[in-house]
Amino acid sequence: MNRDDTTPTPAEERLVGALADREDQAVEAALRPKDLGEFIGQEKVREQLDLVLRAARARGATADHVLLSGAPGLGKTTLSMIIAAEMAAPIRITSGPAIQHAGDLASILSSLQEGEVLFLDEIHRMSRPAEEMLYMAMEDFRVDVIVGKGPGATAIPLELPPFTLVGATTRAGLLPPPLRDRFGFTAHMEFYAPHELERVVHRSASLLDVRIEPDGAAEIAGRSRGTPRIANRLLRRVRDYAQVKADGLITREIAAAALAVYEVDARGLDRLDRAVLEALLKLFGGGPVGLSTLAVAVGEERETVEEVAEPFLVREGLLARTPRGRVATPAAWAHLGLTPPHAPAVGNGQQDLFGA
Repeated sequence: MNRDDTTPTPAEERLVGALADREDQAVEAALRPKDLGEFIGQEKVREQLDLVLRAARARGATADHVLLSGAPGLGKTTLSMIIAAEMAAPIRITSGPAIQHAGDLASILSSLQEGEVLFLDEIHRMSRPAEEMLYMAMEDFRVDVIVGKGPGATAIPLELPPFTLVGATTRAGLLPPPLRDRFGFTAHMEFYAPHELERVVHRSASLLDVRIEPDGAAEIAGRSRGTPRIANRLLRRVRDYAQVKADGLITREIAAAALAVYEVDARGLDRLDRAVLEALLKLFGGGPVGLSTLAVAVGEERETVEEVAEPFLVREGLLARTPRGRVATPAAWAHLGLTPPHAPAVGNGQQDLFGA
């Protein structure tokens, strides 16, 4: 399906979506921590990365190439900037979709300074020819530039200054093993615990000059789906509500009332999430039901339900994917305040099949 790149997708339009829109990008630039000491959460990753960077500085060498994987909004871009700051090096930012030809990558690599950090977001979406060029650049700091075409083509070796590649991906499984093996340090970013998100909210509120009480921060953190980007976005919306409807102070009651206006419930589910659950429970008795049928029932595209709504519902234990279709869990019935049927639909399907 052809779509203008400026048209927001369903994931980008959601208040609880983890992808960054233009407003998020502008605000995050001001809220980003500048060093590992300010970075909240990801304790193991921070500890390991700190050792890698300190050892590199002690040797007077560039840091090893770093691969960061995890869901959107967890801080991969922020960590890449911190790596550059800790190494006192400039940073160049690009993305996999922007590199569609080997020549695109060659032009970037050839202009790098010694010790510079190259941040390559969504690295798994880079073209195969550029990917193969990157192998040699990462390992030998050299690329072969092809001049000419056909039998008369000539490969001219181009030496590169030592640099640090920081790759970020939301789908590490799509990276070919030869590329993964060339990273000296790999880290997986986990979803944040509520108490960590409370610290994120308090820090952001301080930087945004927003007055907030501890219970107000806890209310926002509990609805942020384990993602700092969502926590900061909800904080801004609650701030707006508090300024218009109250005296600007964010309490638990104000936060709850504000997020009710934006249809984000106590577990972080929004309108789309609840529509999927309600259709599954009320129309299909908890399932199993096919994905296409479920999508038609909620008036959304199949891809929207599968890629936008389902991941969080599965992670929260509200929905399960089975060979027979989607089924609701007991937690889903409880969350919507509905009574499940006497014969539960959740299971592997064998009991239903054999009547046991």
